[in-house]
Amino acid sequence: MELIMEQMPIVLRALNVGFLQTLKLFFVTLVGALPLGLVIAFGSMSRFKPLSFLTKVIVWIIRGTPLMIQLLIVYYFPGLVLKNNIWGGGESGRFLAAAIGFIINYACYFSEIYRGGIQSIPVGQDEAGMVLGMTKSQIFFRVKLLQMVKRIVPPVSNEIITLVKDTSLARIIALQEIIWAGQAFMKGSQGISGAIWPLFFTAFYYLVWNGLVTVLLGRLEKKLDYFR
Repeated sequence: MELIMEQMPIVLRALNVGFLQTLKLFFVTLVGALPLGLVIAFGSMSRFKPLSFLTKVIVWIIRGTPLMIQLLIVYYFPGLVLKNNIWGGGESGRFLAAAIGFIINYACYFSEIYRGGIQSIPVGQDEAGMVLGMTKSQIFFRVKLLQMVKRIVPPVSNEIITLVKDTSLARIIALQEIIWAGQAFMKGSQGISGAIWPLFFTAFYYLVWNGLVTVLLGRLEKKLDYFR
């Protein structure tokens, strides 16, 4: 116990650095994936058949393959196959590759949620809006959007909570997020080796962050109750 107490400041410092990297990846993914998912949803619902077909094939591929493999392809494919390491070296290059991989992956999942939400709105609302002289964009943003948001909050919340945990997959391309930091002490880091207890602290970080995200999303859902 005394040894653990002595090691605690070193471990917590490393975990805090890794957790900041995890939070950064989480927020960058949300900022990129939420709007991109809406664009992809519109593409899959397009009346232009080639665009709709291509979009659906891309979504099918992304949803049908593991995120871990996608990260490996995004990071290593340009350098090994195209002979052009577009990501550069160091932690910043790994983070950029991980962020792009996560954004594409989650945008495809969000797109299907958006599509379901949009198509769940009764067609009669479009017809009523057109009778009133509204354009399609006005009908979407003024009539359908908030109703859609209300319906998609629960499934989007599940994806966001999954994202919190999925950020740990970034270690497959050696991004030093929080689990990487905790696992490093098992292998030997900063004079500490063979220690598994730091991994329990990483689980605590995830539990706390997931709890905060769950509470915030729950409050958002309650605020949208008036659309029932």
